[in-house]
Amino acid sequence: MKVFEGKIVDVVKREAYGGKLFVEDGRIKKIERCQTSERKYLVPGFVNSHVHIESSMVTPQFFAYESLRRGVIAAVADPHEITNVCGAAGFDFMLKDAARSPMKIYFAVPSCVPATKFETSGAFLDSAAVARLLKNKRVVSLGEMMNFPGVLGGDKEVMAKIAAAKKLGKPVDGHAPMLSGEALKKYAAAGISTDHESASYEEGLEKIQCGMFVQIREGSAAKNFKALAPLFKVAPEKLMFCVDDLHSNDLEKGLLWGLVKKLVAEGYDSFDVLRAATYNPIKHYKLDVGLLQEGDSADFIVVSGIKKMKIEKVVVNGQTVISGGRSCFKPASAKGINNFNRKKISAADIAVRSDTAQVRTIKAVDKEVFTESALMYASLEDGYLKSNTKTDVLKLVCVNRYNPDAKPAVAFVNGFGLKAGALASSVAHDSHNIICVGTEDKYIVKCINRIIGNKGGLAVANRARVHDLQLDVAGLMASRLCKKVARDYEDLCHWARMMGCKLNAPYMTLSFLTLPVIPKLKITDLGLFDSEQMEFVKGYSS
Repeated sequence: MKVFEGKIVDVVKREAYGGKLFVEDGRIKKIERCQTSERKYLVPGFVNSHVHIESSMVTPQFFAYESLRRGVIAAVADPHEITNVCGAAGFDFMLKDAARSPMKIYFAVPSCVPATKFETSGAFLDSAAVARLLKNKRVVSLGEMMNFPGVLGGDKEVMAKIAAAKKLGKPVDGHAPMLSGEALKKYAAAGISTDHESASYEEGLEKIQCGMFVQIREGSAAKNFKALAPLFKVAPEKLMFCVDDLHSNDLEKGLLWGLVKKLVAEGYDSFDVLRAATYNPIKHYKLDVGLLQEGDSADFIVVSGIKKMKIEKVVVNGQTVISGGRSCFKPASAKGINNFNRKKISAADIAVRSDTAQVRTIKAVDKEVFTESALMYASLEDGYLKSNTKTDVLKLVCVNRYNPDAKPAVAFVNGFGLKAGALASSVAHDSHNIICVGTEDKYIVKCINRIIGNKGGLAVANRARVHDLQLDVAGLMASRLCKKVARDYEDLCHWARMMGCKLNAPYMTLSFLTLPVIPKLKITDLGLFDSEQMEFVKGYSS
């Protein structure tokens, strides 16, 4: 029997006391209150309530390796990205790889594969396939229901997926940016229990009033923590933390752990904050994750203080997995899985004829995943539209990765600020076709063709050369240590900044320009798309 001593933080009863934990066979057999000289605190391990592991650009084992070091011992992962690329085989890959780590990674079945009919994806999951996957014991919910028009319209397939989750007593996660009023009430009434898309206090409060949990999101691109933190003063019992769409360099920084520390330091009730990171998601998703109660699984972190929260040890199922910042397990590389079939392109494939320089332009918004729409001016040379670096109206190209001969879609974007060169990525939500922005066609072609040659990844082309980061697993992840992927990723971001880009996370912002379920104007491999009207629109006269 193992014995752990310190000040036990009981988030269930909202008290802290000196005591000893007696652990046997991975569970807490007995808790004994006692006076203790130990200054260490025993705190339940943190839970990330919604995450796409693929966005970290590392496979589940390497994701777990970094997360555990930051006190995150469990997560609800929605493998929406790899499932859109590889279907059920991609989902199975994530389950198997995650099972090889000590972190408690649970899964949501992606509800929208593909996300919409307005793009080309690599797979399709109908309601029957979703119902089968929901039966897996490690599946705890139906993943974010992005097709809110389908919910509101009572789409047969959408409602069948929701019904399958309800039948098994598993919650349904939501995705309803800017949805309000009667539409939001109807969406929630359909059984949607969470939402991680709230960008303002008012939006979050309205969703809580509709009975939903608000998952306070802080990712590499979307940063809603500051706006939503005041909700702790009105409805802490309806809050969770969601470190979603997090690139490898931010994963290394331990963002969820940092959010908890920040709120406690700012004077928010420490039990409210800790419950949002532990109790609320554990109870909502019915996770087998301990809360420092007798009979619970022995899952906790040992920290030097509640405010400083320096992590000294991480325990999962009674086993010490992190000690003194060092991991007690070694992640292993996994055999890759992919779905990539594309011929290289030429400058002629992305040439655009027009009789006017005025174009309907996507306006990227820094630190957000939504965009705006505006009429702006590109350059017009010999009857062809070109990027205009003076007005920051740059050519944007989306290339179907699944069809070798499909014609690229071309539009224009404002907000990247590039003065020379191009950025490209096969991480492009949610179908993960290739997306590229650039100042000249030659750079755009070089970037895209490097990604095609690598069968996925990120690239940047400048005047001197093309730099890249190969993502061999589905064109989304690398089976390498996070710090190595983060280093290569930071190098690409460095080159982007050197080329004039001012965005906080240029590749993350780029990856969301293809997501047609988030307002307002986006591009898919099929063309320029108005997400509010849910229809394709012309970007220029031709």
